[in-house]
Amino acid sequence: MGVNYIWDLIIKAEQSGLNVNNIRFAPAKVYSPYMELSLEDLNARTVEQQVEVNPYYRFYDLFKDMFDINNEEDVELRNTLFDIVLHFLTGIDRVQGMNRREYYIKFVLRDMEEGRFGARVSEGIKLFDREEREAIAGNVLRLYETGEAVYLLKDTLRDIFRCSTIYANCEDKDELLFYVGQEETDTARAKLELIKELFLPARFHTEVYWRDHFGIIDVDDTMRLGGISLY
Repeated sequence: MGVNYIWDLIIKAEQSGLNVNNIRFAPAKVYSPYMELSLEDLNARTVEQQVEVNPYYRFYDLFKDMFDINNEEDVELRNTLFDIVLHFLTGIDRVQGMNRREYYIKFVLRDMEEGRFGARVSEGIKLFDREEREAIAGNVLRLYETGEAVYLLKDTLRDIFRCSTIYANCEDKDELLFYVGQEETDTARAKLELIKELFLPARFHTEVYWRDHFGIIDVDDTMRLGGISLY
């Protein structure tokens, strides 16, 4: 799917893992009056470092006097100012559609990234992609609102590990059994530890099972020969 607006491009860049601050906006020398971005390939899958923009598509009043074809003074300064202003306008574009809750989620995520939840959280949150980080921050906000730690622990785990399940053993001890449903790797283990750090109540002991499920009587999927973990 193609992009036409600067905010389209920035979202696409973030989803690709690019640092949007490294993108430089420049006024297009040749452009369509019906499009904001001047791209050779409208369906390009990658984001270039320099992006040409039609400054008159949405911002005519702002830029109408800046790029007069007869004005050859301070070209470098005007181009630098153009890039700064376009980044600022993109930020405005991005927040115009946000509601109050989305703002709160952004604040929680910022606090996690900046170390207000501790060094382990600020390091661990880097392992997740943008959508996963926002899901985690949203559930942290819900934790403050509801206090439903175990439910949100399970919900977050399922968001990150699609085949996961948590079982509670509270008959003789406060214990949670995590079935992750995939191979154990260093990254997966670090992600799980971050989720536990944020949502696991202190009183609970945990056991973690990765690819092989522990056997549950009368549940055939957990009783496959050679694929059972011992509890």
